[in-house]
Amino acid sequence: MAWLSSGRTNTELVDRMASNGLITSDKVAQAMKLVDRKHYVPTRSAAYDDSPQRIGFNATISAPHMHAHACENLLAYIERADRGGAILDVGSGSGYLTAVLHRLAPSATVIGIDHIRGLTDMSRANLAKDGVALGVAHGIDIVLGDGRAAPYAAIHVGAAAPAIPEALVAQLASPGRMFIPVGVGHQDIWQVDKDEHGAVTRTKLFGVMYVPLTDRDAQWSEEE
Repeated sequence: MAWLSSGRTNTELVDRMASNGLITSDKVAQAMKLVDRKHYVPTRSAAYDDSPQRIGFNATISAPHMHAHACENLLAYIERADRGGAILDVGSGSGYLTAVLHRLAPSATVIGIDHIRGLTDMSRANLAKDGVALGVAHGIDIVLGDGRAAPYAAIHVGAAAPAIPEALVAQLASPGRMFIPVGVGHQDIWQVDKDEHGAVTRTKLFGVMYVPLTDRDAQWSEEE
């Protein structure tokens, strides 16, 4: 029902996703209503379309329903992180989902990470427009190039890896969960769980289409 969820306002977009069964948690709905998507997309007239948008630097912001899926899937672990833990948003792009995760877990440390300086600069500016104060003291930060504050109770990955990165699995807390698109050509969302004893299970959820998770030089050149 994603194609029926576009709205004229941020609230209408979220309400339509909820009425179409894409959001089932009131907590997720409230957090997404607190983060106005118009601040995180280049084309404001399409801000509330339930579709992905290009944001420059060969990157995209995912469709709102995919962000909703991620939040719903990770919610129990996001709530665990809200008791003093940490959350990682890999490929944070324009900063939108990083902001939603912060609204879901204001007592957690939420780290958005990207390897393109233009994107991290953009996301910082977008978060400022949306009234989000950055810095460790505020529980949310945008990082260029490498993660911090591991282990993470929840990890979201916003681009498709060719295989599940073991380096990210190692950064999961026990317990912890990662939501990640995986595949070249055909892609699927995978749920990676680590239990309290450190045992890891991997579950394929559903097919998707994301931009590839690459290194900085493969994604973007200043000459492009």
